[in-house]
Amino acid sequence: MDAIDRKILAVLQENAALSVAEIGSRVGLSSTPCWKRIQRLEADGVILRRVALVDQDSIGLKISVFVSIETGDHSQDWLDRFAKTVTAMPEVMEFYRMAGDVDYMLRVVVPDMAGYDAFYKRLIAAVPLKNVTSRFAMEKIKSVTAYPVPAAA
Repeated sequence: MDAIDRKILAVLQENAALSVAEIGSRVGLSSTPCWKRIQRLEADGVILRRVALVDQDSIGLKISVFVSIETGDHSQDWLDRFAKTVTAMPEVMEFYRMAGDVDYMLRVVVPDMAGYDAFYKRLIAAVPLKNVTSRFAMEKIKSVTAYPVPAAA
């Protein structure tokens, strides 16, 4: 990946709806070479997909919850079952295996406290868990989806 590829990534992360001609203009390429680079970045798995970002409040998902999970079982069978269960839950936006004092961290969005309670009950019924700690976001101060694309090494 060269500097132009990195510029293309930065532009696409800000607005993937731009035409190839506009992207090319912003990075100093004509349409055809720009299109070929975008196609290669997609084929190489650098660009995973292009999506529309939706305001969660506008669709009624008013509450964001960060859920820390500790487990007493670290077997592969348990993890497979847990991962399958959690990834199937539409409220879970992000799911990480952690290092440190918790084993897993989830970012969950729900419409209200009753929605979170229903989610929580499904979660704890699905697999045995040692501890579940929920932290409710009071205000979103910064939220970005664009990664800072580092310069080539």
